[in-house]
Amino acid sequence: MTANVAGYLLQLLAGRWLGVSGYSEFASLLAVQLLCAVPALALQNVVARELVRGASVAALRGLRWRCAVIVAVVAAVLVPLVAAALNVSVAASLAALIAAPALVVLSGEQGILQGGRRFRALAVVLGAAGVARVAPALAVLGMGGGAAAALCAAAIGIAVAAVFARCVAGSPLARSRTRHEVPDAADHGTNFVGVLPVLRAAQVQAALMALSSADLIVARIVLGEQDASRYALGAIAAKIAFWLPQAVGVVLYPRMAQPTHSARAIREALAVLSGIGVVAVLGAAVAAPLAPLFAGQDYAPIEGLLWVFALQGAILAVLQGALLSAIAVDHTALAAVTWVGLAVEVTLMLSLARSVPSLITTAVCVAAATTLVVAVVVLRTSDRSGRPESPQLAG
Repeated sequence: MTANVAGYLLQLLAGRWLGVSGYSEFASLLAVQLLCAVPALALQNVVARELVRGASVAALRGLRWRCAVIVAVVAAVLVPLVAAALNVSVAASLAALIAAPALVVLSGEQGILQGGRRFRALAVVLGAAGVARVAPALAVLGMGGGAAAALCAAAIGIAVAAVFARCVAGSPLARSRTRHEVPDAADHGTNFVGVLPVLRAAQVQAALMALSSADLIVARIVLGEQDASRYALGAIAAKIAFWLPQAVGVVLYPRMAQPTHSARAIREALAVLSGIGVVAVLGAAVAAPLAPLFAGQDYAPIEGLLWVFALQGAILAVLQGALLSAIAVDHTALAAVTWVGLAVEVTLMLSLARSVPSLITTAVCVAAATTLVVAVVVLRTSDRSGRPESPQLAG
């Protein structure tokens, strides 16, 4: 919650300080930075899963460094491409992408804490990382700096947070091993973990993050500067509803990775995420009149649409829970449904949407259809995989 509030504060204050003429660039680069977090989130999930299955902490930290090097190389290649696609300076593009390897290192340590079920320590790291990322960026923006300088300051803060996370996670200790929780963990390789599982998980995370961010990028293409900035501010409500229940997946994920508990954990996660989503949408509808007071009267035209933005985020939160369960059991082919949804959304937006209401309505409809299909498949798969275990457990 601390990390999320810090992130929303950054976007609200940036919207006010940069104005409708400058916030669109900053918001689109933040969306790029969110996409940069895809390999980091994938690594965290794989590290947590493999730790539950019996992999050693030393092997997982080796995997973390290999992934960080790969991500750094890819980010360097993407700098000029992002600059051209978003019509921003190379410096601004570099500032957004430079955080990618630091996020990987940070997430590797978070995965060790998550897989070891050290949730109190993980909470400290998550909160500290959120503050370390946002505080320097706010300081730069407050002193009149632009998007590039603010994003560069945020990247430095993430690097500091990664060092802090390593100190909190500590050395490989026996208490971090959870081999005894998985009956067949003795058969699992513990000395080396390859990059391929991370790549499979990354394409799942990439599909989700792309679906949650594509509308922001398309808005900058099809809308005018001021409407694109208004859409970006409205999307804060979507991000709040999307990230608000993040702890649900974090806590239940280790159980999802255990065959004997997976089906029940998945059902619990989807039920809780749906309930929190309803509350988030109602909260957005009630709090909508306050938005212009915080962000300025230039954003008043989107006040009545904030609950729709929140609905999009709530639906995507349920989709995230379903896809997390797919990563937990290494059934990552299910991401194909999300990729299809992304292609449909972008095609419809580029060809038909020319206003803020049409853009967000398209995003909500595609998100709902994608989530329904993925959730049904996940629940049916988990039920089938759980049936053969029941007689054995009973015996």
